[in-house]
Amino acid sequence: MNLFLTVLEIVTPVFLLAAIGFTWVKLGFEYRVEFVTRLAMTLSVPCLIFTALMKTEIDPAALATLSYAALAAYGAVTLLSYLLVQGAGLEHRTYLAPVIFGNTGNLGLPLALFAFGETGLGYAVVVFAIMAILSFTFGVWLVSGGGSPLKAIKEPIVAATLLGALFMWQGWQTPKPITNTLELIGQMAIPIMLLTLGVAVARLKPGRMGRAVWLSLAKVVICIGAAWGVGLWLNLPPVPFAVLVMQVSTPVAVTSYMLAEKYGADADAVAGLVVVSTLLSVVTIPLTLVFLL
Repeated sequence: MNLFLTVLEIVTPVFLLAAIGFTWVKLGFEYRVEFVTRLAMTLSVPCLIFTALMKTEIDPAALATLSYAALAAYGAVTLLSYLLVQGAGLEHRTYLAPVIFGNTGNLGLPLALFAFGETGLGYAVVVFAIMAILSFTFGVWLVSGGGSPLKAIKEPIVAATLLGALFMWQGWQTPKPITNTLELIGQMAIPIMLLTLGVAVARLKPGRMGRAVWLSLAKVVICIGAAWGVGLWLNLPPVPFAVLVMQVSTPVAVTSYMLAEKYGADADAVAGLVVVSTLLSVVTIPLTLVFLL
């Protein structure tokens, strides 16, 4: 019973904030997703990542091991997802990237913070940054055929990650007034991302729901299995192990829908995956946490 209440305390704020964003739109109030997303991805999230890495007291060697684990996990997920999509005869441009990459930002970072505190957030931002780099390079290439590795370098999230890692490695700290300012900006990130997740889901027009259901279930099995296997293989400690599994197994991100819309893939099909996998996560995330806590 105590474990159930602990899990409930972790996941309730996440889904309540998303529900507020969903309700906000359904009530007809204005919410400019493009502006808020740009604010989050170019300002608040980079500040959150930079300060989290700079102030983390986690052993750099442990973070390096988690980075290797995240790369290995996404490699395994990519291979299994390819076999799934290929075996089902589905279009790679539409389905492969959404099955591989999850919502490690909007959903994964808050969950890591609520479940494992600042230490968990420090680990989570590493997995999130690796996913972001892969998504902006390999992911864009999958959807469009024209992704460039140089694109990732220009992303504020990637720059903040590299800079934060440098500060952590050298033991540097920004002056206290600067740190306080960056932390204040970063504190916007998690509530903004969760509200935007709810707003985005409310505005999606999903299609091919039957296919979305079994693909979402398959994604959960593939991602949890791959991350769990890599974590055991590398003998990760409990907290980074749990963060890796939770981050890799997050549902399809709204950014997958935006990329499909931008590059001419089947955006309605991806929207269906976003909605179904997000709804499914209401059940799968608490169950996963029960086994991880």
